Amino acid sequence: MYHPEPVESYQTLMLDRPHQQQIYVEQSGNPAGIPVLMCHGGPGGGSSPFQRTLFDAKRYRIILFDQRGCGHSTPFASLDHNNTAQLLADMEAIRQQLQIEQWVVAGGSWGSTLALAYAQMYPDRCLGLILRGIFLARPEDIDWLYRPGGGASQLFPDYFADFLAPIAAMPGVDVLVAYQQLLQHVDLQVQTVAAQAWSLWEARVASLLPNPAMRQGAVEPESALPLARIENHYFLHHCFLAPQQLLRDLHKVQHLPCYIVHGRYDIVCKMENAWTLAQQWPGAVLKIVNDAGHSASETGISRGLYEMSVLLADRLLADQLSSAGNTA
Repeated sequence: MYHPEPVESYQTLMLDRPHQQQIYVEQSGNPAGIPVLMCHGGPGGGSSPFQRTLFDAKRYRIILFDQRGCGHSTPFASLDHNNTAQLLADMEAIRQQLQIEQWVVAGGSWGSTLALAYAQMYPDRCLGLILRGIFLARPEDIDWLYRPGGGASQLFPDYFADFLAPIAAMPGVDVLVAYQQLLQHVDLQVQTVAAQAWSLWEARVASLLPNPAMRQGAVEPESALPLARIENHYFLHHCFLAPQQLLRDLHKVQHLPCYIVHGRYDIVCKMENAWTLAQQWPGAVLKIVNDAGHSASETGISRGLYEMSVLLADRLLADQLSSAGNTA
């Protein structure tokens, strides 16, 4: 049963990486448990203590980290040396630093993208995947949320009009390009106003029911700036992935167990993403939450993720016992 009680971290560290990058890493749960690396969303969203509660803390060694430029990692909101390949290298460096042979890789939204990309690059290092709010980083997935005529703009035209307001003086300029000019402006105040509009748009459509706390948090500069700047940077570069890469390379990970949770009314990452992934991954388990949108904080999503963590732990234990029996 899922009881979202607080889980305290027992270790934090700053991992030094090339180019003066420092990556925040923390551990919680059972030090002798199944290692699981949780990839936060955004990119640029940062980790949160809430994410520790998505796993059975008695059975999992829970590892959170802040991706480059966000959360406690430094430099703050920086786009330098910040791309998908470098994030994957950071994840592998964390595994080596913590002396972990294999681990579960988990993630939601952009975190699901990163978890999939890592597993496809390092399949032998993975025990399985737990994914939420699938984002496949295809052009249509970016268009869905950010461009006029996309699905999100049609469902929330009033909120989308607010999203477009900061770039109204740049008619005919692509939305992402126009926002790039503001988010990388020399004037920090210009950056901040644009970042708040960008982040508020996503927060407004992230849950099935309005979430005032999420919306308030979205406009705080310390969270809005890294989220908007880094998301815009990645989406302008197609997330630094080849077209259809995550689906194209599924054969590399189809032997691994995969558990997927997706809200039926997810506007940020449409449910077709999860459906397509599950259809092309024999053995993947897809749980559709009928009373939720995108946010992991929605009760059905968080409960579903916790349940999937229990199912995967049970499966890994059964596999371990079976392997031991075969070698006895």
